[in-house]
Order: sequence, then structure tokens, then C-alpha cells
Amino acid sequence: MEGGVSEALVEEEQPRGDLTLRTMAMPADTNAAGDIFGGWVLSQMDLAGGIAAGERARCRVVTISVDAMKFIRPVHVGDVLCVYSEIGEIGRSSMKIRIEAWARRHRYDEREKVTEAIFTFVAVDEEGRPKPVAPAETG
Repeated sequence: MEGGVSEALVEEEQPRGDLTLRTMAMPADTNAAGDIFGGWVLSQMDLAGGIAAGERARCRVVTISVDAMKFIRPVHVGDVLCVYSEIGEIGRSSMKIRIEAWARRHRYDEREKVTEAIFTFVAVDEEGRPKPVAPAETG
């Protein structure tokens, strides 16, 4: 290995968590420069986080915060946006969900992480008041 890094030592980053949502970026979702709006990507991540949090809490959930949002690369028309979620810290009524969005370029080619964030959701009752997160299922 002359002056280079062994390929065995270079580990390709992989998505963390479960694939929760997959959708295609369309022309209607672009800004004037032709890139997909960051707000569109954020909304897809919020949908995925809501799915994961709702499944874990087994009830209605609401988004209360988005922390550490970091846009890494743009999303382009025709990319397939794959959103992965991973349940983190669970409080009495709240859950932190780590969300990563990855783009499959040109629908089939390479995959790149485009953004990540920590979303916090709260379990709520029918009146919208916080309620305890259901205990984890065992077995």
C-alpha cells in the first residue's frame, strides 16, 4: 500500500436506522436554481419521523422540535429520497428520533447522505395533551 489508504480500511458510510419513507423528488419541488427545496426534504423527514414515533408510541404524535439540522448535499429532480429513522431517547411523553435522508442519484445509481437531524415528538391524547409513551413491546 504505497501512499494510499487500504480499501479495507475505508468503510463506506451506511444509513442508520430503518428505511421509513421513500419518495421521488419532482420538478414542482425545486427552487430557482433547480435544486430541491430544503423545506421539502425537511417535510419528508418529518413524515418519516412521525411514522416511526407513532409506531413506537402506538398513538398520535406531534413534532415539537428539530435539532441539529445539517444539509450536506443537494437533492436533484429525479433522485429517490430515502429517509431512515432511529428511535433514540424516550422520556415520559417525548421521543427523540434520529433521521437521515439519503438520495439515490438518478433513481438507480450511487447513494449519498443529503441531510440529518434529530426530531423530537410528543405522544398526545385525543385532545392534544401529552400522554405517556407506551412501554416497549417485548418478545
